[in-house]
Amino acid sequence: ILVAGGGRCNVTHHTVDENQFAGSSRHAIKKVLRRFDVARTIEFFRELGVELKREETGKLFPVTDDARTVLDALLAAVRNAGASIRHPWRVESVERDGDGFVVRPAAPGGAGVPAHINARRVILAAGGMALPRTGSDGRGYTIVRSLGHTTTPRIFPGLVPLTLPEGHFIRGLSGLTLPATLTLKSATGRHLVSFTNSTLCTHFGLSGPSVLDISRYYLDAGAQAAEGASDESGPGPRPVLAINFLPGCSAESLDARLRDARAVSPGRLLSDPPLNLPERLARELCRVAGVDPSAPCRALTRDQRRALRAAVTDLSLPVTGDRGFTHAEITAGGVPLSEVHLETMESRVCRGLYLCGEILDVDGRIGGFNFQWAWASGYVAGTAAGAPTCRLDSRMVTG
Repeated sequence: ILVAGGGRCNVTHHTVDENQFAGSSRHAIKKVLRRFDVARTIEFFRELGVELKREETGKLFPVTDDARTVLDALLAAVRNAGASIRHPWRVESVERDGDGFVVRPAAPGGAGVPAHINARRVILAAGGMALPRTGSDGRGYTIVRSLGHTTTPRIFPGLVPLTLPEGHFIRGLSGLTLPATLTLKSATGRHLVSFTNSTLCTHFGLSGPSVLDISRYYLDAGAQAAEGASDESGPGPRPVLAINFLPGCSAESLDARLRDARAVSPGRLLSDPPLNLPERLARELCRVAGVDPSAPCRALTRDQRRALRAAVTDLSLPVTGDRGFTHAEITAGGVPLSEVHLETMESRVCRGLYLCGEILDVDGRIGGFNFQWAWASGYVAGTAAGAPTCRLDSRMVTG
């Protein structure tokens, strides 16, 4: 909460539906989201004294612009509900004990702190592996597997910056931000997914909302290609990630502009209105295409125009990797939703165990969508586990 939204915490997004998520089936995700939608989220926080405001991006932030407002309100709600918080009390294991569970800590507690907790019901909201400094180091997966669950074959960073080779011109434009369209294509050129948003050139490669949104799809497609169709077939062709520095401008449209510009240089054409590319980027794109940025456009050959329009609107990015869980905002992969009852989030393989949040195989776009999944799945799990027929022995939160 405290690190989200640049320290302001984008609590949710004004429009959330299953199409903004990946991982488990969208139909299953929809069933959970509709149980606690955006309107209920806004009302819930209002009842806790946290008013939200909508910004142009559609993100909803506390009017205080301070993530601490959200955290303090939630902690106060826990206290007002009569629950006790054991912290620090890091959970090492959750073991089946008859009809209930024994929850054991990683280290013995001090005086007056229980060596373990007996519980009839357990809600596991341990997160994934993103931002391990916050405690999400993957321990939850070990615990849930020990209780009979499976996890997806791949658990990998999502909403993560991507790296480019040393010496790539984009790395030399560090700090430059502009709107761009990122498109993921199969090795045969088939369009898979694209995102248009602010894009940031960095000293290591690319970041910004468009890059973070497409990263999980690129990494997943690349892993599938590397695995190959079978052991005998070997790795398949890798997908291609391409960038259009002029969203909404096609290669054909740019080619027409270049032909009509005549006396104007390509560098000036790209950097002046209405295209408005940063001058540094315009010059680099001309260089990549083998074009003199200061020569008149009428001097360009057909091949030079073709090379320039490709560099500007469909530049393939030689991605070398990602910045890992340390810099990822979420985790892709986890426990499939098919292993829980969607009406309650109770495990199908371990009665009395409830799962919610990022430990499940659900990950959304940047912009508050993952918080909304956390609120919705947590609400379903909490109301089910705390129902009269499933009353907890004691209301206790550990972490």
